[in-house]
Amino acid sequence: MPCKNLFDGAVPPDAGERFDNLLIHKNLVIERIVSASTITPCEYVQSQDEWVILVQGEAVLKVADERIALKAGDYLFLPAGVLHVVEQVSQGTIWLAVHLYPEEQVHVSPPPR
Repeated sequence: MPCKNLFDGAVPPDAGERFDNLLIHKNLVIERIVSASTITPCEYVQSQDEWVILVQGEAVLKVADERIALKAGDYLFLPAGVLHVVEQVSQGTIWLAVHLYPEEQVHVSPPPR
């Protein structure tokens, strides 16, 4: 199995976010998210649990009714069914998201944020 690097090809899009699946195995999906500073905040309530770490950059999320500022190295758990919004990110922010789906609901391409 070849070794890969999280930062290879991590050029941010002109606007929004790009989602790259790094691993799909059974009901687990690990993705890299690369964000531009220009995003449109969108509300998400997911059917799967998500653990996310901010690898590079800064971000502000609203989780339920709490606003959370993140810096590189910060991580959090977003249980299924919890409303969350990415409100603000710095240019070139890199996230690593681990999605744990109910076994019958694995998605190869998670919906865009």
